[in-house]
Amino acid sequence: MSEDAGPAGDDAVICSAKGCRAPATVVLVWNNPKVHTPDREKTWTACEAHREQLAHHLAIRSFLRRVEPVSPLR
Repeated sequence: MSEDAGPAGDDAVICSAKGCRAPATVVLVWNNPKVHTPDREKTWTACEAHREQLAHHLAIRSFLRRVEPVSPLR
């Protein structure tokens, strides 16, 4: 396995897409009001390769609230 394409480090935020271990660049903030109270926000993280796919999945269900950049861990 190439180091360039390897998984993110232990302290990196990784993409929420199934099987993806790439570093996340954005946080998708969402809520399903049929299951959660309106003020409860859930998050998925996404790398650039999966950003549109995950955002579209949430948007077509009207769950997507906003997209934010990943905050530094430190």
